[in-house]
Amino acid sequence: MAGTAMTATFLAVIGGASLLAVTARRLRPNDRLPSLEGWALADRSLGPGWTWFLLGGTIFTAYTFTAVPGLAYGNGAPAFFAVPYTVIVCPLAFVLLSRLWTVARRHGYVTAADFVRGRYGSAPLALVVALTGILATMPYLALQLLGIRAVLTAGGVYPRGAAGDLAMVALFAGLAVATYRHGLRAPTVISALKAVAVFVSLTAVTWLVLARLGGPGPVFDGAARRLGGPDPAHSPLLLSPAQQPAYATLALGSALALLMYPHVLTAGFAADGPRTLRKAAVALPAWTGLLALFGFLGVAALAAGVRAPKGGAEAAVPMLVDRLMPGPLAGLVFGAIAVGALVPAAVMSIAAATSFVRNVYVEYVHPTATPKRQVRIAKAVSLTAKVGAVAFVFGLRDQDAVNLQLLGGVWILQVFPAVAVGLFTGRLHPRALFAGWGVGMAAGTFLVVREGFSSIVTLGFGPLEVYAGLAALLLNLTVAVAGTAALERLGVPRGADLTDLPPRLTVRRRPETEANNP
Repeated sequence: MAGTAMTATFLAVIGGASLLAVTARRLRPNDRLPSLEGWALADRSLGPGWTWFLLGGTIFTAYTFTAVPGLAYGNGAPAFFAVPYTVIVCPLAFVLLSRLWTVARRHGYVTAADFVRGRYGSAPLALVVALTGILATMPYLALQLLGIRAVLTAGGVYPRGAAGDLAMVALFAGLAVATYRHGLRAPTVISALKAVAVFVSLTAVTWLVLARLGGPGPVFDGAARRLGGPDPAHSPLLLSPAQQPAYATLALGSALALLMYPHVLTAGFAADGPRTLRKAAVALPAWTGLLALFGFLGVAALAAGVRAPKGGAEAAVPMLVDRLMPGPLAGLVFGAIAVGALVPAAVMSIAAATSFVRNVYVEYVHPTATPKRQVRIAKAVSLTAKVGAVAFVFGLRDQDAVNLQLLGGVWILQVFPAVAVGLFTGRLHPRALFAGWGVGMAAGTFLVVREGFSSIVTLGFGPLEVYAGLAALLLNLTVAVAGTAALERLGVPRGADLTDLPPRLTVRRRPETEANNP
């Protein structure tokens, strides 16, 4: 009976998401001719509430909500790097996204590579920024499907064999159709349901876990004993001095990388103004609190004696929910996490498609493509990306997707100098930035692969462990700065800066009617 109630609640949540996706066309401010800006960015018309829903729903993915508690279940304290990491993201988003939005709106840019092309006048540099974003996004998209499958399998909602695979394909097909028709508006309306479902279900689950396990004290004490003994001085739920450099660099590097992902920038570009983005950034820590509670549930799964399958620690929290929660509440949690995967998956496919159309197809294949044709190609590429993600999940091992996503985080960080630093100074030479990008990509990939696809690496001169992406970024910046100095001494010309971006960007406040109808 409990299983039936859980399944019914789960299906109700998924059905609600599908119905909301159908209503996405109502977000259209007016009937305009098809344009990539309209399809991919919802005509830059989202107000503070919708922007907060979309940014939070895009940044905090379903895989994040399963991987963080899974890491806490298996490793203890290091898992909580995600909390300071997402806290650091908020001031970065406050500054970077609002500044980048203003430049993008002024010049009609739709992607970060568009900005790089205008800032440095370099088509090759813009191309590598776009391709890096696509390359880093695709395994991230596949991980959303893996997150759904892991959660539903642990909860007993995912049928075994071909039936389960068909169910996942059907779930993803509904999202694909809605995204194809309505673009970014579809995940935007679903993000509101995601926020409500996740906040409500997680609050209820945390309250019940604390009530049944006796409060925070017994939970942490029990988890510490199971991980490594009762001595608090050596508890695995506390960071040791040797772990602190890795923890700090992973948090900082991950925060810098996150804002370079195309799907996060796409969600930001859809806002109706920089003031809206700043409001949304100020409110983003509410999602961070949600993530901290998910991490706590990983600790609670340890204390409750949950035995996750070998190599499947991400199933610990779903197994805890299935064990302790009544059927309807468990179904709500599983439905919320499944919906939580649909929002970022849709935005990722839109972002990858937009980058391909603007910075590959139009730039190198069909420069005179009409806006209508650009939208048609973007829709086809977005659909292909989703099909590719499904094929990836069914055709390769789960660990392959995880390994590629770890590399993706290192790779996307290497566009930080061209995009983020370029927002504040145009002094760096595009050729030097290109060389720095190449060195950073090669060094980061080498470090991660050398350590057996671990993003925490040693640098070869002592026991110090750091985040590979941040080490590669420092090498990238060193090459870019040194290369700029050398090229300037040689008198090598640079491309024209078409952005005309001053050192301090001031924004004229526009009337609401103008802001909502750019």
